[in-house]
Amino acid sequence: MKLSKQRGTRDFLPGETARRRYIENIMRDVVKKWGYSEVMTPTFETLELFTLKSGDDIIGELYNFTDKGGREIALRPELTAPVMRMYVNKLQSEPHPLKLFYFENCFRYERPQKGRFREFWQFGTEVIGSDKPESDAEVIALAAQILNSVGVRGSLHVGDLRIIRHILNGLDNKQQTKVMRYVDKNDDVGLDDYLEEIEVPAEVRRNLFELISLQGDDALEKAREVTGNIPELDNFEELLKLLDVYGVNYTIDFGIARGLDYYTGMVFEIYAEGLGAQNQVCGGGSYQLIQLFGGGEVPSTGFGVGFDRIMEIAKVEPEEPKKMVVISTESTRFEAIKIAKRLREVYPTHIDLMKRNFKTQLSYANMIEADYAVIVGEREIESGKVALKNMHTGEQGTMTVEELLNLD
Repeated sequence: MKLSKQRGTRDFLPGETARRRYIENIMRDVVKKWGYSEVMTPTFETLELFTLKSGDDIIGELYNFTDKGGREIALRPELTAPVMRMYVNKLQSEPHPLKLFYFENCFRYERPQKGRFREFWQFGTEVIGSDKPESDAEVIALAAQILNSVGVRGSLHVGDLRIIRHILNGLDNKQQTKVMRYVDKNDDVGLDDYLEEIEVPAEVRRNLFELISLQGDDALEKAREVTGNIPELDNFEELLKLLDVYGVNYTIDFGIARGLDYYTGMVFEIYAEGLGAQNQVCGGGSYQLIQLFGGGEVPSTGFGVGFDRIMEIAKVEPEEPKKMVVISTESTRFEAIKIAKRLREVYPTHIDLMKRNFKTQLSYANMIEADYAVIVGEREIESGKVALKNMHTGEQGTMTVEELLNLD
């Protein structure tokens, strides 16, 4: 019986796995140099952890089940909630701000399509304990640096939900959340119908539509005109000044809402070139979640990167080290094992595991696209050297193992 992988999952063959690890490590290196520490959380959590954050509507998108102890469990669909739960359980007494990052697989039960899978990988960061523009600016600048480090070009859009919420001040939290979701989906028709349904005054509707349409260099000044120059805009302007200091290119965009009710202030999204319509590769903002999970009122700022989308467009490739194959005869195979052990200190090295003859071993070296064949024969052993054949040019010479370890 032939068994196949599950729908919405993928097998990564050696070449693709090597490329994924290479790009992943570049991203890890960037965040570590910015002072972030890696954390890991369980693959599954209580279902309530995710419904507390996103509501019961998310259940249809989850891999959830009842375990043998009768507990309602879900495979993690994202990592912000688990990290906040970890903070409440383990990290509240640590010095603030806490700067954390993660890189794990997540699961969503949705219809697989191009660029969207049921198992996917998410890279993200969280800064816990600061509500200052400096924290927001660092998170945005770090996200931009990560994408730059792997050759991804994108357009960064920055907004602030406090300004939208100021206009919606007369609506209750549930109504504001629904408005945000229409804005997030760019559904102007649905938004207008909903505002009419809940009898929002014409002036408020007009100001809201004008605000969320504002983008570009003059958006800040126009927002002052629409809102009456509220203090929240001064805070947003301070953030923009800090981004200028970081040298980050951005577009002011008051139409970003990110449709989730736990976002409280700055929000941003990055849209990458080369992905077509589904081109968002990074998104984040400032939010309040810790109190929901039993902690205090602790502000946080973070972002998530869709690693699978990054893999489609990243412009960096791993530099493959020289691949060696040690070839021996029956009488020299023990010595060949010792030489292979030395070579593995520097190079990926293969040795025959099937007692094949010399010719077949050489053919195998060619089939796996080895760079060099290291030939260990009786004459070579007697001379204290090995024969080295360049599998690309056919050139062959002799040298000591020590010389081989320092091959350019």
